[in-house]
Amino acid sequence: MGILELFILAVGLSMDAFAVSVCKGLSLGKINIKHMCIAGAWFGGFQALMPLIGYLLGTRFASLVDAYDHWIAFALLLVIGLNMIREGIKGEEDSVDASMGVKTMFLMAVATSIDALAVGVTFAFLEVQIIPAIIFIGCTTFILSAIGVKVGSMFGYKYKSKAEICGGIILVILGTKILLEGLGVF
Repeated sequence: MGILELFILAVGLSMDAFAVSVCKGLSLGKINIKHMCIAGAWFGGFQALMPLIGYLLGTRFASLVDAYDHWIAFALLLVIGLNMIREGIKGEEDSVDASMGVKTMFLMAVATSIDALAVGVTFAFLEVQIIPAIIFIGCTTFILSAIGVKVGSMFGYKYKSKAEICGGIILVILGTKILLEGLGVF
């Protein structure tokens, strides 16, 4: 997986965190750099941690499914991507309170990073260098989440569903690319 593919994947994964950060910014109203850094740290940290956990789990059985790894990666990314698209199209308003407390941020960080766990499993099949990958994903999510808080404080819910749809499309395209490469199409 090249740097461009990793960047596209990182942006796609961070769209859930970005969308929640937008809502968090809306609920906070007036924000400061501390709010942006707290959201970035929680979401970026978990977006880095979950692929590592998925990778460690995936390496345990990667050799057993070597012939089908591209299908598994495709299926996981397709399901995650389609779910994000579905949530974006539904446009359900999540109730996000203004709390930046540990319990609230922990629950939101876990909820927005579950898809990164599945991506971590695909990393094991694709033999990705995991440490640089998770650092890159975590930093990308940190930045986009911090920006999301600022955007939310300025614009509100306007971009939430578009961010989720965009992230879902990116993951579906990336999964399709992995499948086609695995099948030898390119």
